Amino acid sequence: QVQLVESGGGLVQAGGSLRLSCAASGTFFSINAMGWYRQAPGEQRELVAAITSSGTTNYADSVKGRFIISRDNARNTVYLQMNSLNPEDTAVYYCNADMRRRSYSSWQQYWGQGTQVTVSS
Repeated sequence: QVQLVESGGGLVQAGGSLRLSCAASGTFFSINAMGWYRQAPGEQRELVAAITSSGTTNYADSVKGRFIISRDNARNTVYLQMNSLNPEDTAVYYCNADMRRRSYSSWQQYWGQGTQVTVSS
C-alpha cells in the first residue's frame, strides 16, 4: 500500500515561514512528478507548486517568489518552503505524487491526507 504522509503545517503570523514535508512510503516502483495543492474553505483545490523527477519546477502565480518546492529522490520526499506568508495562504495543503506500483503498472495519482496551514493577520 502506498502512502503520502505530510507534516509541517500549523499556525503562523503574517510574514512568517513554514516548511511542509511529504514522504512517500510503501511498495512502489517509481515516482514521477510530485507537488503541493491547497484548498481553502469554499474554494476549489488548486495547484501551488510541482516538481518533476529531474527537478523542473512550476509555481502558481500567487506564490512565485515566496514558496520554494524541492525534493529528495533518495528519501522519496518533497518539501515546500513557504515564506512571506499572508492570510490568503490559509488552506489545507495536500501532497500529490504521480507513481507506479510496478515497472509494468500505469501511472497513478496519489494524495496525502492534508495538513492545515493557518496564517493570522
